Amino acid sequence: MFRNGFGGFVSAIPPVTKNLIIINIIVWAVEAIFPKFGMTIIRVLGLHLWGAHHFNPVQFITYMFVHASTNPWHLLFNMFSLWMFGSILERVWGSKRYFIFYFVCGIGAALVQEIVWTCTWMHEYIGGIAKLNGLTYDHMKVIVDEALRAGDSGFTSAVASFKNNFVTIGASGAVYGLLLGYAFVFPNQPLYLFFIPYPIKAKYMMIGYAAIEFFLGFRPIAGDTIAHFAHLGGALFGLFILLYWKKKGMLRGNPFY
Repeated sequence: MFRNGFGGFVSAIPPVTKNLIIINIIVWAVEAIFPKFGMTIIRVLGLHLWGAHHFNPVQFITYMFVHASTNPWHLLFNMFSLWMFGSILERVWGSKRYFIFYFVCGIGAALVQEIVWTCTWMHEYIGGIAKLNGLTYDHMKVIVDEALRAGDSGFTSAVASFKNNFVTIGASGAVYGLLLGYAFVFPNQPLYLFFIPYPIKAKYMMIGYAAIEFFLGFRPIAGDTIAHFAHLGGALFGLFILLYWKKKGMLRGNPFY
């Protein structure tokens, strides 16, 4: 009975959502079973800073299917949200429109993350090596600027190695786009958070999530490795599409195939 019930549950999930979940789980399982190969998967498929040796344009898509095997909660949260909100939106919009929305949000999240990295990587590099050498940030910046002007090969090699350390993985950016999509289509639908025993309307929950991500993006907690601006990027690109669909009267239904 359980097997039949589970089979019925899986078959009820719309095709795009189901396949996205399956691919994510398979990639995570391979990482968990073969840890060394899992490191290669992250290096090859994870999103890297453009200009870094490990960067490849295909990573704008592949990073969405990679989650660290050491953190199953990241995968579980993303897949639960993908099933919960994605299934509904795919039924409302149709598979093709839903597919486009999901990947535009995911790629948009990657673009925003790249912009953030481009604006901050040098600051992080100078701050890091200043601390290691017991120097002030300003003093180290002068040294770095001189090395840049001189074309120092050792400095160039160190910078290239440092750039490879920037990597983002996970479906969270695309999932945040789905959360916004759900809030647009069903703004007054009550939702529950695990730690809050009272329902919150979808539109207010999304506003709350966005505010938290924005705050943590500028004031991260010590040890925080979450790409908060990538989450906001996924929602931002989703917002562009949703506003266009709303203007065209396509926000609810009217799927194309």
